[in-house]
Amino acid sequence: MPHLEPYIPVRSGDCKKVHSLMPWRPNVGYENVQLVPLSKKCVSSYAVDPTTGMSTEPLKFPNLVTGFQRNPVHASHSALHTRFTPNEWFQKQIKFYNEADANTYYSERMRNDAIKIIRAADEKIQNAQYDTGRRLGERITDVTFWRNEIASELERLIHECERLQDCRAVLEKAVHDIEGPLHIAEECLYHREARKGTELVHDDSEKSLLAEVSNLRSSQQKLEACLDRCKDQLRNCRASQNQLELDMKNKESTLGIDTLCHQLNNYSHGIQYYSGIEKFDPCVSEQETWADAANRIVQKSQSERAKSVQIRTESEALINRVSRDMWESWTTTNGALARRSSEMLEAKSQLQQHLHRVQQEIFDVEKNLEFLRKAIADKSYALRVAHTRLEARMHRPELELCRDYAHVSLQKEIEDINHQVEKMHKMLKEIECQHQRLLRTRNALEHDLALKIDAMYIDKEKVGGLRRAYPVNALFRF
Repeated sequence: MPHLEPYIPVRSGDCKKVHSLMPWRPNVGYENVQLVPLSKKCVSSYAVDPTTGMSTEPLKFPNLVTGFQRNPVHASHSALHTRFTPNEWFQKQIKFYNEADANTYYSERMRNDAIKIIRAADEKIQNAQYDTGRRLGERITDVTFWRNEIASELERLIHECERLQDCRAVLEKAVHDIEGPLHIAEECLYHREARKGTELVHDDSEKSLLAEVSNLRSSQQKLEACLDRCKDQLRNCRASQNQLELDMKNKESTLGIDTLCHQLNNYSHGIQYYSGIEKFDPCVSEQETWADAANRIVQKSQSERAKSVQIRTESEALINRVSRDMWESWTTTNGALARRSSEMLEAKSQLQQHLHRVQQEIFDVEKNLEFLRKAIADKSYALRVAHTRLEARMHRPELELCRDYAHVSLQKEIEDINHQVEKMHKMLKEIECQHQRLLRTRNALEHDLALKIDAMYIDKEKVGGLRRAYPVNALFRF
């Protein structure tokens, strides 16, 4: 039951009395206090005192200061009756304990959930990063495989282009060298037209010369047609070579980028944010189309190589057949022209040997020129490497930009390369001048040979002398 205190009238004069030691507490008196029953609901999980069967009700305490000023007489009695009971104090502690336990349990559960989320996120991110690294490794393997395939095919195609270029040179030389025998055969016919009287007959020698001229012209047309095919095929091979080189260059660049990406980790330098990069898709091909494109390039190169091999085989067979036909015609005509003079033959033979040596030297000089030009071109790679290193070292910050031994070595390396290239350019000019002198010597030898042939024409047996000067063996070499 609620406890009510009786109301006692208080004199107004006593309101100003205070305690001597504790001014905030009154000396005597008390006042009526309104008691508010406690709620019947239990605020904690603790049981109520079973012996008393009571449930404490909270008291509504008055303001002690205002109450003291208003009723100092009853202030002390009022202060004694406005305190909580021990049961209420116990219930309050139970409430705090329950609230602390509940918050502690909820906080612990939240911390455990947060740790689980963090661990799950770390595991998922690590798995995703591992999977991406694995796929980058697979991609590097694929690119390396196709890079090696293209490099092998490019090397084979380059060798085939060189052989086809040699075949083209042989064909051009064969077409050019047919002009000599054709001119000789026509000259023979022309000089035989100078015969007079009964000697001007359509005999077997003239028939052989006419057949030889027809055979040479037909052979020349066949060789020119084969040369045109060889040129077209050489252009196609070079186009395929350009595609292979471009694709190989792209794959080299891609391999470098993918290797760099594969080596990156969470502690690498230079990693940063690129906002919205995952939404931008610059890809122009898929995995299958990429492999098909590389395969098509390789197959096209293989097809061009097969065509080149076929053309080379046909051209070699054609050159052999033309050489054989020319030799047979030559032998048949020489059989008909049995009598010839041998006075100028030795001199002509010597000139022909010198001409052959000059031609061989010209061929060797031309090869040397190409080798020297290639050597000069190859020095550009080392020079570009040195320039790139020197330029990259120019970006060193502040005091790190010092003239160290590496800097001096790079400068010396560039000077040495330039000096060597200058020497090679000087040698190239000298060899080119020598090549021109050889060409002039060859022209002089050919001109002198033609003069001697004309001298042999003047002779009674000039036609026989022309036939002996026919350079069949020197024209076609395999």
